[in-house]
Amino acid sequence: MHHTSVMETEKPSSENDTIVHLQNVNKVYPNGKTAVQNVSLDIKQGEFVSFVGPSGCGKSTIFKMISGLIEHTDGELTILGTSPRLAQKQSTDVSFVFQDATLLPWRNVMDNILLPMEFQHITKKKKEEMAEKVLALVGLKDFRKALPRELSGGMKMRVSIARALIAKPKLLLMDEPFGALDEITRQNLQEELLKIWQKEQMTVLFITHNVFEAVYLSTKIAVMTPSPGKIENTVAVDLPFPRNAELRTSHHFSDIAAKVSHYLKHR
Repeated sequence: MHHTSVMETEKPSSENDTIVHLQNVNKVYPNGKTAVQNVSLDIKQGEFVSFVGPSGCGKSTIFKMISGLIEHTDGELTILGTSPRLAQKQSTDVSFVFQDATLLPWRNVMDNILLPMEFQHITKKKKEEMAEKVLALVGLKDFRKALPRELSGGMKMRVSIARALIAKPKLLLMDEPFGALDEITRQNLQEELLKIWQKEQMTVLFITHNVFEAVYLSTKIAVMTPSPGKIENTVAVDLPFPRNAELRTSHHFSDIAAKVSHYLKHR
C-alpha cells in the first residue's frame, strides 16, 4: 500500500485513541464474491476520513462491517477497542447517517430526533434539552413541530444528522448523506457538517463518490480500487480549518483533488 500526503498533518497518537482499526480485513460473500480484500486502516480520535472509489468497490461493505450490520470474513476489525456488534449493543457511541434521511413520517422533527433516546434512562426534560441543543446545531429550532413532508431534502438531512448527534457519539458513520441533494444545498450542508464536527470533536467516517466533497471535508482520504475493494492509497488533506467556500477554488485544493483523481484513474 502506498501512503501519500501533500504534507503530514496527523498528530502523533497512541493506540488507545484509535477509534476504528482494520488489519487485513476481508469480506467474502456466500456466493464466493470477494467484496473487500486485505483492507488495513486506523482511524484516530477526531479524524474526518472519507472513502472514495468507483461504484461496487466495497465502500458500503466496509461501512456495514464497521457498523456491525454484517460480519467480516477474516482479519482484525475493532471499533472503540471491541467488535462492531458489541460496540453497538453496549453503548450509543456509534451513530449513522444514510443517503435516505429515514424519518418516520408520522413523527414531527423533535420526535424523530428523540428516537435514539427512547430507551435511555434519562428524564423527558433532559431528553428535550438534548434535542433542543442539536436542533440549534443544525439550524432547525423553528421547525421542531414540522412533519417530514413539510421539509425540503436538505432539511430532512439536517434532521437525520441531528438524530445521529443527540447521543453524543464518538464515531459518526455517514454513507453518501448528501448524494441526492442539489449542489448548493450539498455545499451548505458540507460547511455545516464541518462546523459541527469541529465543535463536537467526534470522529467521522464518510463515504462519497465525489472527490471534491471528500477533499473539502476530510483530514484523510482512503482511495479504493474496483472490486475486490482494496485501499491502495491514502491522502492526507492539509487544508486549514475553518474551511470556507473560497477554499474550493484555491490551487492547493485543486492539487489535492487532482492527486485523488489520479489514483482513482490509475489503479
